[in-house]
Amino acid sequence: MSESTITCLVVDDEAPLRSVLSRVLEKSGYECITAASGMEALELLEENEVLVVFSDIRMPEMDGVTLVGKIRERWPEIAIVVITAVTDVEVAVACLQMGAMDYITKPCQLKEVQARMELALDKRRLIRENRMYQENLQELVDLQARRIEEVFLEGVQALVEALEARDPYTRGHSMRVSAYSSRIAAELGMSVEEVQLTELAAELHDVGKIGVREAVLLKPAKLDAGEYDHLMQHMAIGARILDPLLKNAPQVIDVVRSHHERLDGSGRPDSLSSEEIPVHARVVSLADAFDAMTTARPYRAAMPLKAALDEIQRCTGTHFDPEVVKAFHSAFPDLTELPIATPDRVQHQLPEGIAMRPVSSPR
Repeated sequence: MSESTITCLVVDDEAPLRSVLSRVLEKSGYECITAASGMEALELLEENEVLVVFSDIRMPEMDGVTLVGKIRERWPEIAIVVITAVTDVEVAVACLQMGAMDYITKPCQLKEVQARMELALDKRRLIRENRMYQENLQELVDLQARRIEEVFLEGVQALVEALEARDPYTRGHSMRVSAYSSRIAAELGMSVEEVQLTELAAELHDVGKIGVREAVLLKPAKLDAGEYDHLMQHMAIGARILDPLLKNAPQVIDVVRSHHERLDGSGRPDSLSSEEIPVHARVVSLADAFDAMTTARPYRAAMPLKAALDEIQRCTGTHFDPEVVKAFHSAFPDLTELPIATPDRVQHQLPEGIAMRPVSSPR
């Protein structure tokens, strides 16, 4: 808004003072409207874009103190200058504490009115500029934080790909688990954001295997009990890797830590049972198991599709959540789709805004 279009409002129950103030302000190049009461002033503010209000303190019906409070509540960017008698200076100071920018005493000096108007506009401008600076600064901080998370996730996803590339039997496993999990989560009625988080979590679910000895990971035979215990540490390791930058996406941490938990409490690493296991982890647990069964391993061939489905059914209620199993069947009604081919790698990211606010994990 240019200086020639700046509008101010003079509020006073005395017509002569309203007239004098408005003439002074108009001669200084401002547009001026007047109100004889606080109620009339509020009505005019609803209808006009006003930058500065000059208001008397002592008025019938609604005094200046009340008017200042209502203006600050409804139009916080309007600059307010209160007009007071010398005996009301303490009240004027109270108005300043409530948000008025300045005050002048009666009888008003013309040059003082002009000076107070310019000062009020300057204060208003500085306050607006400071607020905009703070908002822009926060936006830059948020963008930088998001970029740090993206770089972190890109590195972790590349790590998962490198881990799987060492073993031809598990290559593409995480991408397939992510694809299965995405469709199961959608079938369960999860929101788009929750589906995206499930996809990301599924792709990262085995990242903790970086802490597992290569001799165990690549052993061309079934693991013995000690080796299996060592392998099962990868869930806790993965959660520790991801926790520092994904505190606002607990679903991802839940999946990485809990995708080997079982409904009957016999899983690892925390022996969670039933509803204690986060729903995202229950989804990825099924997807992970199905892909493992239908993929060849050094010590066994891939399980036939019917045998894998029968095994899932046998373990429903003990290992797997019945609702998740039901959603799996609904998501893949055409059995000729199964098992799915390895999809192209997608650079999954946290949903927009997830880093800026906590997101609760459904249980």
